[in-house]
Amino acid sequence: MRGWRIKFVFLLIVYFAGFATAIYTLAPVDENKAKVFAKMEEKDSVFSALKSDDFAKSLNTGMHKCVDFGKEAAWRTGKFIKRKIEQRHLRTDS
Repeated sequence: MRGWRIKFVFLLIVYFAGFATAIYTLAPVDENKAKVFAKMEEKDSVFSALKSDDFAKSLNTGMHKCVDFGKEAAWRTGKFIKRKIEQRHLRTDS
């Protein structure tokens, strides 16, 4: 029963990450800034490679934190619901 919650949270994370990527990709860019950025990338290709490595590590860390938070939230919610059901059963039995 607990497995579907984890899958659901994971699917939500993937869905919203894809949505954010689509917005980022389709967002309009100022022409002057795009030219300056392109020139910087040509000159500093080593720097941009390191920068993308840092970004990948940061994104990986953030995704793991998000998944861990989702698991913890699902676990706490399940515990809370069980407690409420037990309380309701105790009231009806009395």
